[in-house]
Amino acid sequence: MHEVDQLIVNFNEDSAFILNLSLGVIMFSVALGLTLNDFKRVIKSPKSVVLGLFSQFFLLPLITFLLIILINPVPSIALGMFMVASCPGGNVSNFMSSVAKANVALSVSLSAVATALAVFLTPLNFALWSGLYEPTSGFLSDINVSKWEMVRTVCIIMGLPLILGMWCRSKFYNFTLWIEKPIRIIALLIFGVLVVTALYLNFDAFWANLYYVLFIVLGHNFLAFFTGFSLAKGFQLPWKDVKSLTIETGIQNSGLGLLLIFTFFNGLGGMALVAAWWGIWHLISGLSLSYYWKSRV
Repeated sequence: MHEVDQLIVNFNEDSAFILNLSLGVIMFSVALGLTLNDFKRVIKSPKSVVLGLFSQFFLLPLITFLLIILINPVPSIALGMFMVASCPGGNVSNFMSSVAKANVALSVSLSAVATALAVFLTPLNFALWSGLYEPTSGFLSDINVSKWEMVRTVCIIMGLPLILGMWCRSKFYNFTLWIEKPIRIIALLIFGVLVVTALYLNFDAFWANLYYVLFIVLGHNFLAFFTGFSLAKGFQLPWKDVKSLTIETGIQNSGLGLLLIFTFFNGLGGMALVAAWWGIWHLISGLSLSYYWKSRV
């Protein structure tokens, strides 16, 4: 076993609880901005939404699987890559689509449907693809992770806040408009402080092993963007839809990935390295691409 497979990120129970709570609040704040029309848009204009979901929940995990076979990383790094690829789009993708002058309505619909589907597809996708790769399959057997327990946790952390947030918006519309942004900012700040604290407390371990994941995450993220872009162009979607689908595929909810890593894998170092670095890098790459597209319009 490689040393990074044995690295554990220290995260006490109180911090883990606050991490769970902050992600739940983030999901609640995201749901405050969703309406049933965001889901109904799938019926009215299904092609782009279906392709976006196919890109996120099938093509990206498949490409990740092939990339892992090609580069043969240590098991914990491979598990981190599978985890990130199994997560839905990140919460900032709608903002990036707006900056890029893409189809923001499509981006919002994709985020809404992907978030709802992720309750089941994230843990099942992770179990499927990591189980197909022998090194990670053996690794998971050793640490005895229950995919059904993971489904239950994701349902609680994502499903309940999603339902509650949409209910609040329908019943208390003006109030939700007032609290939506402050709640999201506070939750994101708490989440960011927790992650930064975890990195700080384990800085030596992260720094010593960063080179394992630095270029892997860069290449993985590039392939994610390229996957969404190629699929959209291949099906001749409108240019604004191409940009939205590209961003939705390349921006992953690594916060959810970190939560699952701390909850079910005891902060396994290789996995946490991938998810943490992805969380930083996809903001840089996504915003860079968005502002580039904005300047080209």
